[in-house]
Amino acid sequence: MKLAIDAMGGDHAPKEIVLGALKAVNAFHNIHITLVGDEQKIREYLIDHERIDILHTDEVILGTDEPVRAVRRKKKASMVVAARQVAEGYADACISAGNTGALMAAGLFVVGRIEGIERPALAPTLPTIGGEGFLMLDVGANVDAKPENILQYAVMGSIYSEKVRAISKPRVGLLNIGTEEKKGNELAKQSFELLQNADIHFIGNVEARDLLEGAADVVVTDGFTGNMVLKTIEGTALSVFKMLKSTLTATLKSKLAAAVLKPDLVQLKNKMDYSEYGGAGLFGLKAPVIKAHGSSDANGIFHAIRQAREMVEKNVTGTITEILENKRPQFQNEL
Repeated sequence: MKLAIDAMGGDHAPKEIVLGALKAVNAFHNIHITLVGDEQKIREYLIDHERIDILHTDEVILGTDEPVRAVRRKKKASMVVAARQVAEGYADACISAGNTGALMAAGLFVVGRIEGIERPALAPTLPTIGGEGFLMLDVGANVDAKPENILQYAVMGSIYSEKVRAISKPRVGLLNIGTEEKKGNELAKQSFELLQNADIHFIGNVEARDLLEGAADVVVTDGFTGNMVLKTIEGTALSVFKMLKSTLTATLKSKLAAAVLKPDLVQLKNKMDYSEYGGAGLFGLKAPVIKAHGSSDANGIFHAIRQAREMVEKNVTGTITEILENKRPQFQNEL
């Protein structure tokens, strides 16, 4: 299995990307990684390995670049070259911690969409209190969505959860402002009707306050709402841990208590760290494309690689393509 990784994307590139790749090839013996980027900078951190090679390019898409324009103009940018490795059949999947919008554009224009998918979705697995996690899509690939997009998100999310996360009959919930059937705006009401009649395990509406309790295995919504929820969860988790740290270091007594609780607090932090679940997959493309968090360390990159490997091994893209092809008459009737 061959994976292409944008070695220059992210806040800690290329060091953490290289270290994450080394960790992955040592853990998984059936992968070969191509690191795309500035060879001289990559070699500062790379220990020679027979299953890691470098594809040199010194062009990079920056976080400040306009995504679509950057992908079209910077043909030799590390992210674009990594995506082209997939499109031309040299790699089975690609990973980047770089500019999210640019990666979505590269996915659309270079890798390409699955036939029948109008809008791909950005889908991370987020933590729950019980540790199982839930898949949420879309969290920002598309600001707006139509009911048929929500339906396709639900089908793709259900397939991924069953194939990769090994959940039998994943529970699919529609994010809404209440659990009652008639709640929400027109998008929510029309999406509810489509999901209710689809061949998935739809459990109805779920509220944002119940997400971390594990209300559903797959949660679908439009990209604007999904991104707001994602950022709220991330910001709340960071704030809670800052407050805990402040409280537990305020006095000598609290410092002593913190020393005793440290292993449990570390375990809690790891449980709520969504990088442990991998990156955010761009669902609906012809091959797996994984967006790692921009601030990913080596561990975050390792889990993004693990996720890409699992998607290739379980043929998630092929399964989505096949099922959507079989469901196309059903979709047309429903829409």
